[in-house]
Amino acid sequence: MPMALTMGEPAGIGGEITIKSWLRLKSGNRSFVAIDDPDRLRDLGTRLGLAVPVEAVDGPEQARDVFAHALPVCPLDLPAAPVAGTIDAANAKAVLTAIERAVGFVVDGRASAVVTNPIHKEAMYASGFPFPGHTEFLAHLAGSKRPAVMMLACPSLRVVPVTIHVSLAEALARLTTADIVETASIVDEALRRDFSIAGPRLAVAGLNPHAGEGGAMGTEEAEHIVPAIRRLKESGIDAFGPLAPDSMFSARIRKTYDAAICMYHDQALIPVKTIDFEGTVNVTLGLPFVRTSPDHGTALDIAGRGDADESSLVAALELAADMARRRAAAEGALFVHAS
Repeated sequence: MPMALTMGEPAGIGGEITIKSWLRLKSGNRSFVAIDDPDRLRDLGTRLGLAVPVEAVDGPEQARDVFAHALPVCPLDLPAAPVAGTIDAANAKAVLTAIERAVGFVVDGRASAVVTNPIHKEAMYASGFPFPGHTEFLAHLAGSKRPAVMMLACPSLRVVPVTIHVSLAEALARLTTADIVETASIVDEALRRDFSIAGPRLAVAGLNPHAGEGGAMGTEEAEHIVPAIRRLKESGIDAFGPLAPDSMFSARIRKTYDAAICMYHDQALIPVKTIDFEGTVNVTLGLPFVRTSPDHGTALDIAGRGDADESSLVAALELAADMARRRAAAEGALFVHAS
């Protein structure tokens, strides 16, 4: 079943990396349908000198037959003609519509996963977008009662921040034992179901230098993190720590865990993007469907020049396809067992 790929910010590099991703994946078994303006993608391919035939389709069902010879696109009208590198608030609604359609395709069983091109958050906020980012909007669309959890994953590291798109001061104020436990529990479940890891090992980061140094450099470890680890162990989850954040991402220590539970956004994202920026994928856990995205933004500064690297989007598409396959197999096994 094809994946649904959203348009993202049309003034950014989303269209370019979509075209380049199709060129890399067209001969394989991971097909997708883009939700975009077909004429925009045709014109973009021509300007960039990329030989990409674009074919409008009615839905994901047609994408598999089309994918080997053309980029399948579910048409979406844009109110304003995009100008590379220049945001136009008139197109904000179309950006949201693409996401809503992708989710609808997956919920209706017509697509296997949602893969999102980057959106420009400031442009979305200016149009009245009330969510901090993609992750929270997708949780809203899914009607999920559990919080959506953001994982950044590359072949050698998976990281999950407990607090996400808030200031550092607010992240420190919000951090609780309950949130650490809930986040880690969702990660444990996802690693088992979507990554086929039978016994996930979760390394929990400290918050302060040297993980608090026994209280000499902060008390959050004793107040929130150690109790959370204790509760996770009591529930049967293999969680350990708190580990000193300045050393837990070394190559040697990374081998001891399957995911790192971090306390705030940059504590998680700096190491994984440093290790493998091009191959890192943003994964949303805790949703009733698979969602991935590139780990980078709209890159307005290079949009329209042909310089954008599609590697992270290709990795996101490949990971989404693999996760959707594993999830379907796991859910199928549960159904057979229940029967």
